[in-house]
Amino acid sequence: MEEGMFNRLEDFISLAKNGEKIDLTVSLDKQILTRKFYPYKPGESEDEIDMYFLTANFIFDVAGRVHEVTKFYASGIEGDSQANIKRNVHIANERLKMDYTRLKEAGIIFSENCWDEQS
Repeated sequence: MEEGMFNRLEDFISLAKNGEKIDLTVSLDKQILTRKFYPYKPGESEDEIDMYFLTANFIFDVAGRVHEVTKFYASGIEGDSQANIKRNVHIANERLKMDYTRLKEAGIIFSENCWDEQS
């Protein structure tokens, strides 16, 4: 596989299934971005909203070469209700667990972690 081809989890799963030894570290993150809504009429002020994205950074070491893949698992609005935050964290964790299962089935060993509701 060429160097530029390592950009999806599936690429590393395929390598591992073909016998390649792969070390993996998973780092979870919550990124805050401000989205601006521009006015449609002259003179209106622009509105902003803070959004969060729950992401996982997968850092693969294949034969001494490090490759990083970032995946987005859920998003929401900062300051949203606790019920919505809890739902988004649950969705992100369930999606992440599916990826963890695929990685483990391929023989890639790593430490699992999940987001908590305070993420």
